[in-house]
Amino acid sequence: MTIRDCEQPGLTARELEGISMVSCLAAASIILSSCGGHVDNNSNNNSTITPTTSAQVPCETLTNVAIPAGIVQSAQSIATGSYTPPGQNTPITGLPAFCRVTALMQPTPDSHINVEIWLPQAGWNSRFLATGNGGGAGSIAYSTGIAMGLQRGFASANTDLGTSPNINNMVGHPERWNDFGYRANHEMTIAAKAIVSAYYKTGPKTSYFSGCSTGGQQALSIAQRYPNDYNGIIAGAPAFNRTHLNAMFSWNLKALNAPGAKVSQGKLDMVTRSVVAACAGKDGGAPTDGFLTDPRQCNFNPDTLPKCSNSDDDTCLTAAQLTALKATYAGPTNPSTGERIFSGMPFGTENLPLSLVNQGDATTWPAQQLYDLVWTFGTGYDYLSFDFDHNMDTVDALLAPPLNANSADLNEFKSNGGKLIMYGGSADPGVPFPSEIEYYERVVRDQGGDLAGTQGFFRYYVAPGMGHCASVGGGPGVGEFGQSYATYLPPDKTHDVLLQLVDWVENKTPPGPLVASKYSTGVNPQPVMQRPLCAYPQLPVYQGGDANQASSFVCKDAQRGGVQTPAPRYLN
Repeated sequence: MTIRDCEQPGLTARELEGISMVSCLAAASIILSSCGGHVDNNSNNNSTITPTTSAQVPCETLTNVAIPAGIVQSAQSIATGSYTPPGQNTPITGLPAFCRVTALMQPTPDSHINVEIWLPQAGWNSRFLATGNGGGAGSIAYSTGIAMGLQRGFASANTDLGTSPNINNMVGHPERWNDFGYRANHEMTIAAKAIVSAYYKTGPKTSYFSGCSTGGQQALSIAQRYPNDYNGIIAGAPAFNRTHLNAMFSWNLKALNAPGAKVSQGKLDMVTRSVVAACAGKDGGAPTDGFLTDPRQCNFNPDTLPKCSNSDDDTCLTAAQLTALKATYAGPTNPSTGERIFSGMPFGTENLPLSLVNQGDATTWPAQQLYDLVWTFGTGYDYLSFDFDHNMDTVDALLAPPLNANSADLNEFKSNGGKLIMYGGSADPGVPFPSEIEYYERVVRDQGGDLAGTQGFFRYYVAPGMGHCASVGGGPGVGEFGQSYATYLPPDKTHDVLLQLVDWVENKTPPGPLVASKYSTGVNPQPVMQRPLCAYPQLPVYQGGDANQASSFVCKDAQRGGVQTPAPRYLN
C-alpha cells in the first residue's frame, strides 16, 4: 500500500523515503523504556472515537503477509485481561483481546529492526497509532503508549529502533546509526500499515504517532523526513538536537566530577527548595507550589545558597560544588569561540530523576546516554576528556546528519494537512524545555513570523512542574494527560492529548487548553492536583482559590523566547 492511504498517487512507501531528506536525530534521555507499563483498567474513557466492526482474517495467518525488506516473524491471539510482554516482570492489565504480530525489518544488510503491532480483535476504531521509544531503545517499549493505544481502539505499533541488545555495540555500523536516527520509524510504518491492511482488509483511515524523549525526537524526525507517513504527531520532550543535548550531558559530567565538586542528593534537595522558595508564585504559579511554572521568570542567585565552612553536610555547598552548580545552569559553550552549544539546566530541576545526581555519575550515565561518543571515538573512550571545540566538531561531522532533527521547515507536513503537538515539562532535566521553546520559535520564523498561522498546524504546551515525559519521570507538578509514559487512561478528551489531536485532524477542531493531573499514590489513585496546559506562548496564571484545581488558573500570554539559544553551527 502507499503511505497515507495512497494520497500521493504513484508513490510507494519506499519511493517516499527520499522526500524531505533533512537533518534528523536519534536521541534521548530516558532510562524508562524497559519498565513495565501499568494501565488503570477502571478508567472511564469517554472518547469521541467510535469503534467500527471489521471482517478481519484469522490472526495466525498474518505470518503470510509480505512486507518490503522485512518478514513477519509471529502472529498470536492474546485473550482479554492481563498480558506480560517478553522480558517484562509486570503484567499489563485491562487489555482487550488482540492480535500480537512481530516483524523484522532489514532495509540494509546490517539492519536488524524489530517491530511489534497490536491489533484489537474487536472494536477497531479504523486508526493506526505508532508509539515512540526511550533512551537508546534496544527493545520494544511497552510502557510508551502501545497498551493505551490498544485500549482506545487503535491498532498500535512500536520498534526497538534497531539497537538491540545494546546501543553501545554499534561502533562502526553507520547503517544502524541511520536506523536509530530516523529509518526504523519509517520501516515500522511500512510494516504496520501492511499488517493493518491485511488483518482488517482495509487500511487505517488516519494514522498518528506519539512519543516522548527519544520518542519525541522520532516524532520531529518523522515530520521533517517523512511528512506523508502520519496525519497527526505528538512530540513530547523531543531530544531533537541530540549531539548537542549530549554535549550538555558531557558538560555537566565534567563539571560535577571536578575535584571536590560531587554533589549529593541531599544538597540538591536543599538547592531546589531554595529556588522554589525564592520564585514560586512569582512566575504565574501559586505561592504554595513546590515547583516553578515558568523558570524563565526566576532570577535566583546561586551565590545566596549557604556556604560550607567548618563542615560539609547537606545544608550547604562547598566552593567547588557551587562552581559546578553554576556551570550546569550556564550550559555548554565552545571554549575557543564562546558560541553556545546547548542551553543549561533550568532552575527547579536540580534534584529530580535524570538530573545532577544521575548526570554526575561517571559510570552509569555515560553508558546509558553518551553512545554518540562511543560511536565516534570507540570503546573505552574517556568521557571526561571531551573537548567542546574540536571533539564537538568531530561528533557533529559524523553523527549530526543521522541523529539531529533540527530543521524548522515543516511546510510539506503542513501542506499535507498534518497536525503537530509538542509538549515538555517545566521541571524536565533530561530534555530541558528551553530547547523546545527555541525550536518552536524557529518554526514560527520559518512560517514568516506568523504565530497564529503556526498554531494552525503546530502547538506547544509546557506542563508546570512535570519532570521527564510524565509522572514516571518525576516532578512535583502535573504529569498525566494521555501522553506517552502516562500511567492512567484519561477520563475524557479534555484530559487527553491524543484525543485532542484526533479531533484536530479529523474534525478540524484546534486543541484548547488541556487539563493535566497529578495522581495520589497507593490503592485507588485519584487526581490530587490539576492544571490547565496552555498553548505557547500562554501559560497558566493563578487567580486565587484552591491551587489544586484547574479552575483556579487561566491561560494568559507569557513572554516569547527568553531562553539560551545555541549558535547556528550547533543547530546542524
